[in-house]
Amino acid sequence: MFRTDQELQAMLAKQSNSLRNAVKAMDDAHQGFIAIVDDTRKLCGIVTDGDFRRAILDGHDLSENVCACMQSDPVTIIDGEYDSMSAKDIFAEGTVQHIPVIDENRIVKDIIYSSDLMDQRPQSNLRDTLSIPVVIMAGGKGTRLEPFTKILPKPLIPINGKPIIQIIMDRFVQHGMQEFYLTLNYKSKMIESYFEDIDEQYNLRYIRERKPLGTAGSLKLLEPQISSTFIVSNCDIIIRSDYYDIYEFHKNKDYVLTIVGSVQHQQIPYGVCKIENGGDLREIIEKPNFDFVVNTGMYICEPDVLDVIKAGQIFHMTDVIHALRQSNCKIGVYPVSEKSWIDVGQWEEYKRAIALIQ
Repeated sequence: MFRTDQELQAMLAKQSNSLRNAVKAMDDAHQGFIAIVDDTRKLCGIVTDGDFRRAILDGHDLSENVCACMQSDPVTIIDGEYDSMSAKDIFAEGTVQHIPVIDENRIVKDIIYSSDLMDQRPQSNLRDTLSIPVVIMAGGKGTRLEPFTKILPKPLIPINGKPIIQIIMDRFVQHGMQEFYLTLNYKSKMIESYFEDIDEQYNLRYIRERKPLGTAGSLKLLEPQISSTFIVSNCDIIIRSDYYDIYEFHKNKDYVLTIVGSVQHQQIPYGVCKIENGGDLREIIEKPNFDFVVNTGMYICEPDVLDVIKAGQIFHMTDVIHALRQSNCKIGVYPVSEKSWIDVGQWEEYKRAIALIQ
């Protein structure tokens, strides 16, 4: 399956690029992979979302050259010397999801994704599935989406004919999770009525707040019911990543709580003045770029997390994290790329979500 030149170009990034620009290209390709080439399209290496994540965790600056985290000797196939069965054999080993096709001079002629030949998506390798509980925090008023949420609760705001909460749940189901706890408060009866009237079968339980308890207080009500590792997700965020990989990261590092963080890029549209000695201009930096890892609102938690929450009181996730740190508990951060996180809880992102989920 050979792609058009335009399609292939979208899967390539120049070796002169920064890691930041290469990751943006990978995000735009929606494949968790980008091939790194020189000006003649000669293959220099590849970068996957896993390489990007390790670079962030190792402290690399996104302004560094992409070669700093590139795989320089990836698995390749020579153009004209392969058939679909040989590619399938490589994919079946489970170590790669993308294979550059090159000629004798290493010029990239095509890129084969496992989804071209196998019955799975390259962005989410589902050979490993999870069966842990998922808690979706669905009790808030959704003030950022007013005036819609004056009438409809935020979890039921539709995206392409399906409410956001169901889209979130279906992504977990794709990864093998069936057990859901929904924490409810605002317009809770509308949410319950919706799930009573749909055909999809979820193992669904409701946790009802008698009063608003903040972004984490209602988790305390789960204490008698959850005794294993569990996931917590806001009801207005979509994470497009491999949930099993996040789980493994959490377990292998022995964290009590892991925050899923998104690397966000911000450019200041002005010259930024650096000042010293009470007013002397040291330098001016024109339109600088900054990179931040921000909290997406998805977490993997051990049951010990519930111990630090005070029953019946307003308690936010920031309070949980502070209390865990005070107790010297290990907390981790699993970074995903900028476009792997969609925050549907604000209007501009809601509009973008409609386009991305189509």
